[in-house]
Amino acid sequence: QVQLVESGGGLVQPGGSLRLSCAASGRIVSITDMAWYFQAPGKQRQSVATISSGGTTNVADSVKGRFTISRDNDKKTVYLQMNSLKPEDTAVYFCNVKGLTERIGFRGPFEAWGQGTQVTVSS
Repeated sequence: QVQLVESGGGLVQPGGSLRLSCAASGRIVSITDMAWYFQAPGKQRQSVATISSGGTTNVADSVKGRFTISRDNDKKTVYLQMNSLKPEDTAVYFCNVKGLTERIGFRGPFEAWGQGTQVTVSS
């Protein structure tokens, strides 16, 4: 099993910053793609940013220039630095990690989701 633990959400004023972290643990052989998604009330979950094992990033147009995704492979952790936050960024943010897992008699791909962390941008 693979577990993800998120941290860093909270309440921030418009124009402020937050940094989200997501640490993976468990039976992990390797990690490929890491990503952040957000889900606003009543809406579908949407991709915010992704980062490959080689460090290639993709960021949604709505947050480009404001949000930065990064990863620390030694710590099995992905980060989302969010600057110049806007009220429309308010949502629950989820991390997503894909890779290779192993247990007795099995080695294969996994995909895990974090529990979600609330980000609220309001004055």
